[in-house]
Amino acid sequence: MVEIYQRDALTHLRAWKDKTDRKPLVLRGARQVGKTTLINTFGKEFDNYLYLNLEREEEAELFEPKQDMEKLITSIYLFCNKPKKEGTTLLFIDEIQNSAKAVSLLRYFYEKEPWLHVIAAGSMLENLEKQKISFPVGRVEYMALRPFSFLEFLSALGENLLAEAIRTLSVPEAIHPKILSLFNTYTLIGGMPEVIKSYVKNKDIVSLNDIYDTLLTGYRDDVEKYAPNDTMTNVIRYIIQYGMPFAAQEIKLGDFAGSTYKAREVGEAFRILEKSMLAELVYPSTTTAIPAPPEMRRSPKLLWLDTGLVNYASGLQKEIFGATDILDVYKGKIAEQIVGQEIATTDKHYTYKRHFWTRDKKGSDAEMDFVYPLDSLMIPVEVKAGSNAHLKSLHIYMDSCPHKIAVRVWSQPFSVNEVVTSLGKSFSLLNIPFYYVGQLRELISAQFS
Repeated sequence: MVEIYQRDALTHLRAWKDKTDRKPLVLRGARQVGKTTLINTFGKEFDNYLYLNLEREEEAELFEPKQDMEKLITSIYLFCNKPKKEGTTLLFIDEIQNSAKAVSLLRYFYEKEPWLHVIAAGSMLENLEKQKISFPVGRVEYMALRPFSFLEFLSALGENLLAEAIRTLSVPEAIHPKILSLFNTYTLIGGMPEVIKSYVKNKDIVSLNDIYDTLLTGYRDDVEKYAPNDTMTNVIRYIIQYGMPFAAQEIKLGDFAGSTYKAREVGEAFRILEKSMLAELVYPSTTTAIPAPPEMRRSPKLLWLDTGLVNYASGLQKEIFGATDILDVYKGKIAEQIVGQEIATTDKHYTYKRHFWTRDKKGSDAEMDFVYPLDSLMIPVEVKAGSNAHLKSLHIYMDSCPHKIAVRVWSQPFSVNEVVTSLGKSFSLLNIPFYYVGQLRELISAQFS
């Protein structure tokens, strides 16, 4: 059984709880990534925990009468049938998008009741713009919740010592095959909480297909809630149904996935999917130094929420299950998808975006799979096997960047090579196994210390 306390997000929630300048927290995340379960677990760390789900009309109506904050809080205590105790109090307002009044009142919790810890969440917060509702600017803060990371997957399996070895960058080479095999399983099934829970309990991969199907059906059914019109409903449904096989690929918006939809329609649909955190269009930069603005006129790379959903929808499960190296599957695109997914777990900000690079030279196909921003630097990340001499794009990137650190993600144990480009620049190449991607910041920072 998955123990939700093993989710790393609890560490960030505890830091938020202890802040002296704390604001109401808006928790963002796709449907079914575990937002409600996470906060219900966090609520056990408070002396008082009040939970409201505004999908239920009677609970949404608590915010409608015009009343001062003290009376509102008293009403909430009475409705929840909870006595007021001394000590800390957490109020969790779930599915807050169902009440414009509740959203507007968040600023008053911040201004008039700073003693109260308030968290708001909802799967369809992108609806707020359509309803002309906005969160109070400067009066709330945000945190993103994503699918389980590999470390959280290991903890769910009870492999806490392995997780700690990865977290401390101290995996013995003799243990590498075992951890890599577990990572391949994680790549196959993904990190959706219900999937993880079922796998940990039954160790049955085939039975997970019913869960994937239910999740995808739910996402498609949700379309009506956030699509502004029938045309956009159809475009979003089409993308969810046929777009998964394009994971980690550069795409053209016009006629996407064999459709007849125009670039403008597909672009708008993807913007809605990005707000719901189901997908991200990653546009390339052409510079190797910060600032590195995205080149919006170039083709974006498509990354989905979860690799398990991608594998199920794309019919790749059998191929991945039988692979010894995920770099050999689907031309390496599943490897890129899972690396991008793990990179996202390194940052809890809702606005966090992933990056990749293409060379700004006509006729050039030089490209870096990802670039990882660290302080004022953009660190190249290549997902590829092979010898250092064959990393042509990486050499081109390093010749033009202002630092001497690069990363190659592969299936071999960790190592560091000193490499010299054809133009004579030397740099350190960190060859990191897939299971270290979530520790990118620590790995890179260690090279500068």
